Amino acid sequence: MQRIGFIGASGLMGHGMAKNLQARGHPLSITVHRNRERVADLLAAGANLAATPADLARTADIVFLCVTGSPQVEAAVTGPEGLLAGAGKHLTIVDCSTSEAESTTRLRDHCASVGVSFVDAPLARTPVEAELGKLNVMVGASAETFATLEPVLKCFAENVFHVGGPGAGNTIKLLNNFMAQAICTSTAEAFAVGQRAGVDLKQLVALVSAGAVNSGLFQLMAKSLHGDLGGLKFELDNARKDLRYYTHLAESLNAPSIVGEAVHQSLVTASALGHGKKFVPSLVEAQEQLTGAKIVPR
Repeated sequence: MQRIGFIGASGLMGHGMAKNLQARGHPLSITVHRNRERVADLLAAGANLAATPADLARTADIVFLCVTGSPQVEAAVTGPEGLLAGAGKHLTIVDCSTSEAESTTRLRDHCASVGVSFVDAPLARTPVEAELGKLNVMVGASAETFATLEPVLKCFAENVFHVGGPGAGNTIKLLNNFMAQAICTSTAEAFAVGQRAGVDLKQLVALVSAGAVNSGLFQLMAKSLHGDLGGLKFELDNARKDLRYYTHLAESLNAPSIVGEAVHQSLVTASALGHGKKFVPSLVEAQEQLTGAKIVPR
C-alpha cells in the first residue's frame, strides 16, 4: 500500500477519488482548504489531516492534486508551505487537474531538479463516476513511472490510458475538453435558433438522438428543455478556463484555432452574462438572454 496525500479532496471530483483510494487500503492524508464538511467521512474513516501541503509531503509516497487549474497547482507545489518545502526524494506528485501545458513543463523540470517526480494525469467523466471509482485517467509519463502508478490510479478509475510521455496527458485533456465544449456550445446555440424559428425543440432532440450526431453531452444539454440545468456538473467558469488553456496551446504551436476561439468566446460571453458559477448547461440560459428565445421551462 502506498501512503497517499491528497490536495482537493473536498472538491466534486477529488472527494470520490480520495474515498476510493482510502477504501482500497491506502493510508490517506489530506489538506482542507475551506470546507471540512465535505471530507468529514474521510476523516471519520481514518484519514489524517495535514496543516499544509509541506506537512503532507513529509509522510506521503504519492500526492494527488485535484484543484481548479495551474495557479492553484503551482501554489500547492512551489508555495512557501508547498509540497516541495517538505518533499523527500521518494515523492511522486500526480496532477489530476486540468492544467496549462507550459506550467506543467515548468513544474516538472523544477521538481526533477530536486529529485521529485511530477506526473500529469488529468481526468474525464463526472463527479458521479468519481464516487463510483469509474473515472477515465489520461497519463503522461515514462513507461516505468506509469507501471508504478497504474495500480494506484485504478483505485478510482475504470480506464487508465497511458497516452504518451510527460506532458501528453494534459495535451490530450485539452483536446478532449475543446471537443466537449464545442458540442455543448453548439447545442445551446442550435436550441436558441430553433426556438426562434418556431420548431419544436423536443423533435430536434428526438431526431438527433436517433442519428450519428447524438452524444452523451448532447443528451445532458437536452435536459435543459425539461428545466434541468444540472445534468452536466461542470462549472461553466472551469470550462472557460480549459478553453483558454486550449487556445494558448494552439497559439504556442502556431496552429489556427478558429472553432476553439469561437467556443472560448461563447463561454466568456455566458460568464459575462452572470452564469460563470453555474454548470455548463446554463449556456442555454445565456442564449436566451442573447436572442430572446424561450427554451428552459420556468
